[in-house]
Amino acid sequence: MRLYDTARGEVVPFAPGPVVTMYTCGITPYDATHVGHAAVYLTYDVLQRRLRDRGHDTKCVRNVTDVDDDILRKARELGVHYLDLAAAETARFSDDMAALAVLPCWSQPRATSAIADIRGFIGMVLDRGHAYQSGGGVYFDVGSFDRFGQVSHLGRDEMIDLARRRGGNPDDPHKRDPLDFVLWQPSAEDEPSWESLWGPGRPGWHIECSALALRELGTTIDLHGGGSDLVFPHHECEAAQSEAATGEPFVRHWMHQAMLRMDGKKMSKSLGNLVFVSELRKDWDGRAIRLAALAQHYRHSWEWDDTAMPAAAARLERWVSAGAGDAALDGVRACLDDDLDTPGALAAVDFAAGAGGGVSQAAALLGVDTAVQ
Repeated sequence: MRLYDTARGEVVPFAPGPVVTMYTCGITPYDATHVGHAAVYLTYDVLQRRLRDRGHDTKCVRNVTDVDDDILRKARELGVHYLDLAAAETARFSDDMAALAVLPCWSQPRATSAIADIRGFIGMVLDRGHAYQSGGGVYFDVGSFDRFGQVSHLGRDEMIDLARRRGGNPDDPHKRDPLDFVLWQPSAEDEPSWESLWGPGRPGWHIECSALALRELGTTIDLHGGGSDLVFPHHECEAAQSEAATGEPFVRHWMHQAMLRMDGKKMSKSLGNLVFVSELRKDWDGRAIRLAALAQHYRHSWEWDDTAMPAAAARLERWVSAGAGDAALDGVRACLDDDLDTPGALAAVDFAAGAGGGVSQAAALLGVDTAVQ
């Protein structure tokens, strides 16, 4: 199997051991799951299915960020407790993932379950001289870590610009450097707060994933994934603080999903240009929604439009009509081993179905049950 590695910038062999450890950045549960989210989790679902087909076991951890700026802001707007909001949206997310036949995660830990781990992790970073206290918070000192930039390979000016646009607050007066990032921060009066050696407060965004990955999977993980918008600052900061704390490599292979676009812009909650999975499910078979996402290569950004679902539904109907059999199975395997080429895999199944072959096994490898439902 060969997969593109973001940090190395090329397609390289992916040859993990018998048990593959994977960490995928999950949802911040303050709104419903949109198709862009679904595309991310479907990519890692298909990867797991092929790894298992190749004889590996997989341990995939997908976190739930149930405390951060976004969920606290939304809970404040709605006048509800942030954990009640998180519980409701996490349940809706789980329903959506089940409808899309996404394999259950090995673990789905919540950030609020890891406060003790986070405090211990921050202590490790401070003890190794890679963080400092300022303004009631704790900040990572990027100048102390010479590999900062190893994931994104961005220049300093571009990093600062992205940090400003993605919640990094480079203008924070308590920072020594605009690129330094928060590990622990004082809580506002109406925000949750936990005691710590550095004063009451709450975790920064990036530290949650590092602490959970270390707790659930150990020091070094085989593959870390998420949307491409997380490369910087989130994954860059994760890598820096994790390696600063442990002194060991954090991730062997970085894999990122390109952005789904709508009306010419990235599909995102902040822009409001969303197509929710829960709404699509009212009119379309979950298997067709899955096929609509897998019709695009995970590394290529694409535009959602009104033709996606009718085309996917027609494809599903052809596959179901083709019946049982192993036609196209080897072709699908070859495509998935070639940088998870799901469009090629779908085309192979289409060809076999059109030639009169049964495609149930090939479809199952892609997570599509072709039994009549």
